[in-house]
Amino acid sequence: MSKVAVLVTNDVEDIEFTSPKEALEAAGHKITVIEKEAGTELTGKHGTKIPVDKGIDEVNPEDFDALLIPGGFSPDQLRVDPRFVAFTKYFLAYNKPLFSICHGPQLFIQTGLVKGRTLTAYASIQPDLYYAGAVVENEPVVIDHALITSRVPDDLPTFNKAIVDALA
Repeated sequence: MSKVAVLVTNDVEDIEFTSPKEALEAAGHKITVIEKEAGTELTGKHGTKIPVDKGIDEVNPEDFDALLIPGGFSPDQLRVDPRFVAFTKYFLAYNKPLFSICHGPQLFIQTGLVKGRTLTAYASIQPDLYYAGAVVENEPVVIDHALITSRVPDDLPTFNKAIVDALA
């Protein structure tokens, strides 16, 4: 069983949170939802209620085996907070399993660690990643060592299989 952190806030793309979370839990992994403050409840873009397990100040990235960053408007909000950027940076710096879909890789740009990495994201984020130095591929799932990225909700079956396999 791996411990998987999920960095998320309001206006996350609901299915990009719920679908990977359910796939990981079904495979026996423990999910910890992290936002600014524990005990609060987030709301996805389409109304899904998401309870927050831990506040960002209560956790250390070293305590987790993997990180999931779903898309929607959530990553754009999180990337302005240096605590979420630092948490994400740890997984990139140490090549620990990092899974992200759609707008999620926006958060990577703030870390300064995308140069030379091969990944994908939602179409409007792909140029931003390219200009930050990433090698961008327009594929349903791109695997670059421990970094697994995907583009859109339609890619979730392939993305979920890849992230579950990565932790097997």
